[in-house]
Amino acid sequence: MKDFFKYVFATIVGLILFGIIMAILGVMSIVGMISSGQATQNVSDNSVLVLKLSGTMDEQAGDNTLAQFTGNAISSLGLNETLSAIKKAKDNDKVKGIYIEAGALSADYASMQEVRSALADFKKSGKWIVAYADTYTQGAYYISSIADKVYLNPQGELDWHGLGSQPLFVKDLLAKMGVKMQIIKVGKYKSATEMYSEDHMSDANREQTQAYINGLWQNICKEVAASRKLTIEKLNEYADSGITFSEQKDLIAKKMIDGLLYNDQVKKEVKKLLKLDEDKSIRQLSIADMANVKQKDKGEQIAVYYAFGNIVDNPATGYLMGGGNQIVAKDVCKDIENLMNDDDVKAVVIRVNSPGGSAYASEQIWHQIEMLKAKKPVVVSMGGYAASGGYYISSGANWIVAEPTTLTGSIGIFGQIPDPSQLLTQKLGVKFDEVKTNKFALMGSMARPMNDDEISLLTKYIARGYDTFRKRVADGRKMTVEQVEEIAQGHVFTGEDALKIKLVDEMGGLEKAVEKAAKLAKLDEYHTTDYPAPKDLFQQLMSNATTGSYLDEQIRLTLGDYYEPYMMLKTMNQQSAIQARLPFFLNIH
Repeated sequence: MKDFFKYVFATIVGLILFGIIMAILGVMSIVGMISSGQATQNVSDNSVLVLKLSGTMDEQAGDNTLAQFTGNAISSLGLNETLSAIKKAKDNDKVKGIYIEAGALSADYASMQEVRSALADFKKSGKWIVAYADTYTQGAYYISSIADKVYLNPQGELDWHGLGSQPLFVKDLLAKMGVKMQIIKVGKYKSATEMYSEDHMSDANREQTQAYINGLWQNICKEVAASRKLTIEKLNEYADSGITFSEQKDLIAKKMIDGLLYNDQVKKEVKKLLKLDEDKSIRQLSIADMANVKQKDKGEQIAVYYAFGNIVDNPATGYLMGGGNQIVAKDVCKDIENLMNDDDVKAVVIRVNSPGGSAYASEQIWHQIEMLKAKKPVVVSMGGYAASGGYYISSGANWIVAEPTTLTGSIGIFGQIPDPSQLLTQKLGVKFDEVKTNKFALMGSMARPMNDDEISLLTKYIARGYDTFRKRVADGRKMTVEQVEEIAQGHVFTGEDALKIKLVDEMGGLEKAVEKAAKLAKLDEYHTTDYPAPKDLFQQLMSNATTGSYLDEQIRLTLGDYYEPYMMLKTMNQQSAIQARLPFFLNIH
């Protein structure tokens, strides 16, 4: 018996030691993979950059080493990495061309326009671009149409249908649950609240929505028409005829594609361009590979700070309202202060892609940008959205650059406070009583809707917030408050229209904004550095442990356009009551 316990104990100790050794080896393997991924990439002669247009495209690709290691990573492209890779490929003599492998791409049209512009610039070097897909989504085709040759699988599909926006309304749904949203807003075009207060679009909202989707579509058609040697009228005719479901061979006759090929046949076409024998392999470079192609920094530093997602007061609320992409006021303010105090940073470009959010958080970020502007030039580069709170934080910059397809403006705010009193008292049978010392001691109570005095108080508070917003815009854009009011009222504009009314200064992308920042800082030679820096492995592990980001991404993919309103309803009691944001249904199809 004594020997039995001795052997059992020895076995347990052995298993523990084995587990520790395996854990150490596992950590070493992960560290090794990370280190190898960060190693400097050497570019072989006669290489091809492979640009895979599928998955989601954010301003910055979120590093999630743990998800990649476990196989749970969601396909994600970083706009910054993609643009950098295309630029490096243009400047590297060993890279002969770009092969676009298109698929289901989820991105805003301003981001897609920026990638397309970078590819057009790449072609100026005399190098070629070939695009191929089994199925082109409309956005992926918009980018791919810049290619010298556009190929499709013989049994594939090309989606070309136009744009539309289909808002949803939940007022009656909430009423069935005994919940009503108490809404106070400023601006006849401020439509974010209509989801809770109406059962159809207001005339003002229908007018502005039709205007900006027409503007977006016109830009898309204009660029595709130029690349494919078609007219805008012909492209609209194709969209109206349901070309998505036409026979594949008809797409060649209609000049939408150049040929029908299988994957192996496309490879042969690429090999011909590279002057390779058929038995030779194509030297391929991915976006990640190009990120590891090091270039020597020249001149002074221009910081490019990425601010994208919902504008929130704290990270917990931000996660609950819409996943990992968020502009957390206290974090952003701290980052901007650090850039302000960093003598190595000579100018700052702030890349804004946000539909807005908390009005209070927007004011804090605006103030910090004003402090930064007093010490060094600040240029804003607008992405897909820089509206409402997104425009608030942009308005004070020295210069604002936007894409024609950017959605911006929406100068206005609103307050919304849920009233669940019918749910509690009539449906659930909850009873309330009250005692109080002062008139407004129980304002916002769940037991009853707000009374007239409380609504009047909140209305004045929101009106002051609107006045402050207009004043910030007027000061930043060198306009009078009266001039701002003429284009405010929550009105959403495309970047192209915003230029005409002086809400932005120039059309272009991130590269144009960097060039302007260098000019304002009087720099002849310069390089850029991205901020905030990617999270290290420990930060990623802690973030995954507290936010459950993988689960959130799965929910996002499942619900699609309905994810944001779902999360809004789920967390209505946890949101900042005063909001400067676009409606959630500005997902353009």
